[in-house]
Amino acid sequence: MDYHFYRKNFEEAAEDIFFRQFEDLGLKLSVEEVLQSVALKIYKPEWSNDFKSQLNSKSRIFFSVWVNDKSIKEGKLYYNIHALKLRELKGYKISSRNFAGIFRNKFIEYQKEWKNVDVNFGPLTLMEGWIHLNIETIQNDIIDLARNFLKISPVIDDTLDIFKI
Repeated sequence: MDYHFYRKNFEEAAEDIFFRQFEDLGLKLSVEEVLQSVALKIYKPEWSNDFKSQLNSKSRIFFSVWVNDKSIKEGKLYYNIHALKLRELKGYKISSRNFAGIFRNKFIEYQKEWKNVDVNFGPLTLMEGWIHLNIETIQNDIIDLARNFLKISPVIDDTLDIFKI
């Protein structure tokens, strides 16, 4: 995989995202190289226990769009929402399975807007899907997926509110 090429495209896509809408909801964006993949991650500091290193906190929620060697061979650009070790998230009393179930029930309303999405995973992956990887449109595709997440990020907040202590 040409990490430089994909990282450049992901970074340029992130720069073209209209940040004001994301900032208004408290969302942050980061382009990372992780697990032999290039990924755009979108998260809120409040969805993590470690405010200094939200992307590496053991307990956190984040959305990601990524490519790696496998996805390139498949011709796919993947996306998902991870909810890691929520039982450890400070200020909440969360059962990961309950959180996932409630989130997924609310997500049904938006599911048709997500291509090739699936919610039949354990509680760590709230949803996952893919779109066709097209080098010509990769930046716009990343931006479109980020905008889709912008619409459903309040569902995460609403679900977290149920478990607030």
